[in-house]
Amino acid sequence: MLKRFHLSHVLLATLVSLSFGKTVNAEPTATLSVVVNGIQHKKGEICFRVYASEKGFPMSNSSGSQSGCAKITGNSVRKDFSGLKPGTYAVAVVDDQNGDYKLNKDFFGIPTEGFGISKNPTVSIQTGTPKFRDASFVVNKNTTVNIIMKYSLDS
Repeated sequence: MLKRFHLSHVLLATLVSLSFGKTVNAEPTATLSVVVNGIQHKKGEICFRVYASEKGFPMSNSSGSQSGCAKITGNSVRKDFSGLKPGTYAVAVVDDQNGDYKLNKDFFGIPTEGFGISKNPTVSIQTGTPKFRDASFVVNKNTTVNIIMKYSLDS
């Protein structure tokens, strides 16, 4: 009977340690807070797209790790994205005034709505659309990125 009692304790201790082992090995996640400043309108939404790679950056509406919109309530808007794997990301935002969830452009391809990109790279006719490498940053446990909204191309 003593052997059975000892064996059951060993078995229980093994099961408990295995369950803790799974908890310890859980993949870490991170939270990214994106703050957009310089909003010129008081209506509409700021739409965000977080990209984990250069695929589709910054124009694709279907690429990206996470996305979402926040109602404009002032000159600044903040949106948090949780559950991201630590790594390298870039963010593109649009001041979506007409509710179509995309950046509208004129005949020449120049944006007609406000836009912003992480790390605030220069966007002009000479530089063209920014590359992922120019807008990317490392996300660890809790990371905050500030984006300045642009309503025209840089000179």
